[in-house]
Amino acid sequence: METVRSIYLSIYLSIYLSIYLSIYLSIYLSIYLSNEVFSVLTFHHSNGSVHPIILPDNPEEVPQTPGEYELTEVTSIPDPSDQENERPDMVVLDCRANAKGQREEDALLENTSQSNESDNTSMDQSPVPPAPLKETSFSIGLQVLFPFLLAGFGTVAAGMVLDIVQHWTVFTEVTEVFILVPALLGLKGNLEMTLASRLSTAANIGQMDTAKDMWKMIMGNLALIQVQATVVGFLASIAAVIFGWIPEGNFKMGHAVLLCASSVATAFIASLLLGLIMIGVIIASRKVGINPDNVATPIAASLGDLITLALLAGISTGLYKELEFNDYANPMVCAFFVALTPIWVLIARRTPSTREVLYSGWEPVIIAMAISSVGGLILDKTVSNPNFAGMAVFTPVINGVGGNLVAVQASRISTYLHMNALPIAEPNPAPRKCPTPWSTFFGSGVNARSARVLFLLVAPGHLVFLYTINSMQGGHTTLTSVFIAFYLAAALLQVVILLYLADWMVNWMWHRGMDPDNFSIPYLTALGDLLGTGFLALCFHILWLIGDRDTDVGD
Repeated sequence: METVRSIYLSIYLSIYLSIYLSIYLSIYLSIYLSNEVFSVLTFHHSNGSVHPIILPDNPEEVPQTPGEYELTEVTSIPDPSDQENERPDMVVLDCRANAKGQREEDALLENTSQSNESDNTSMDQSPVPPAPLKETSFSIGLQVLFPFLLAGFGTVAAGMVLDIVQHWTVFTEVTEVFILVPALLGLKGNLEMTLASRLSTAANIGQMDTAKDMWKMIMGNLALIQVQATVVGFLASIAAVIFGWIPEGNFKMGHAVLLCASSVATAFIASLLLGLIMIGVIIASRKVGINPDNVATPIAASLGDLITLALLAGISTGLYKELEFNDYANPMVCAFFVALTPIWVLIARRTPSTREVLYSGWEPVIIAMAISSVGGLILDKTVSNPNFAGMAVFTPVINGVGGNLVAVQASRISTYLHMNALPIAEPNPAPRKCPTPWSTFFGSGVNARSARVLFLLVAPGHLVFLYTINSMQGGHTTLTSVFIAFYLAAALLQVVILLYLADWMVNWMWHRGMDPDNFSIPYLTALGDLLGTGFLALCFHILWLIGDRDTDVGD
């Protein structure tokens, strides 16, 4: 049966990766084919664009009011030697700062009007931008649905992998590896989702409009997450030692170095791969006119759990085998990745935005890692019990879905605050009341609307993912109606708590001078891991007590 499940998993992963790569390539292909003919005569910079205007032969036909010039498509560049006898061409400078960003701002803020016709005097020389498109509940759900399902199937694949590797020698002999699982899977929330939120906001407010600014932002952020990944991976291994061995009084130096090497190597490689994917997604989203806040954070998790868990299982297994023959392999792996840290620090310091995070952004990442490690301790103590072995396949799913949805909401609220031009840390901030659940989920604003949409995705999404796991004969638990009811109750309660905390936390951080893009998502995704693992373990204990026991499925 183990071989059958492995074959099912291989087929599933092949189909999943094929669909993912096909979609990824199709986005870039659509961008390439959408280039217009006259783009060679147009250049863009951070404040505007230059459009060629062909003047008519009769000077009397020249429009006298701004905004009446007709744009004519230019199919060929005239020869400079012939321009002396030709009529002069005019160039109109359009000084709109990032038209897409302006439309995005209008859509998110839902202002009644961005321009006042009574103030439109002769001093305004720029054409009036087109009417903004409002973000309705349907448009939000449509943009979030596909990345949400893609990310969910990624967590299903990760759950299937964890269900298989939990029986490997390194996981049975060094059970503290389970403590690393939520902490390292949480890197997608601590680092990649934070990176996605940071770059999405930068793209929406026009900080990535030029190639120079874009590449500077990309290099600085990639270097930053490599520094953070190395440090977090090292600290996660220390937390695993503390939570796993110190209470039992059983300490082995070889296993401790194994945890350190596996954690640091996994965190470094996974963060590099996922960071590159995230950057490509955000750039592609802006090119095709999709709000990056709606798609970037879910796609950050679509391959995040799968890649991280596969790397952890493979690297830890290889290094565990090396313990029998070579005592220096694990320390050398640790030393190699730690030695690269100063290089990434120097690169990250060259960008102002990442320099600030490099100095002040450690608190949320480290605290989030500690919170996720507590969830890992719960997973270790639960999965180690043969009666609850079926929990392993569902843990990445419930944690991943909750983290993905709350990351979308936190990113949207943060972008809303940035675009609203509200002062971050007012001199004398007025005391802000704690939001009520009614205002969070049933308010009239766009953030309440998105919270409702995200909450409504929970139950249908989990039903699809449970059916997928059951179809692939994964896990050790039969999907009875009682189990599904308890599982959905735990998932809905987790997401309700997370969305409410996101509404409170993002605004609270903003009014106290902390950029929510850098601080909120690590806390929220770590809390999602803790709540998801805790509620799921509670469900399995309750089901065991009421007699719904089934541990041989999939064996």
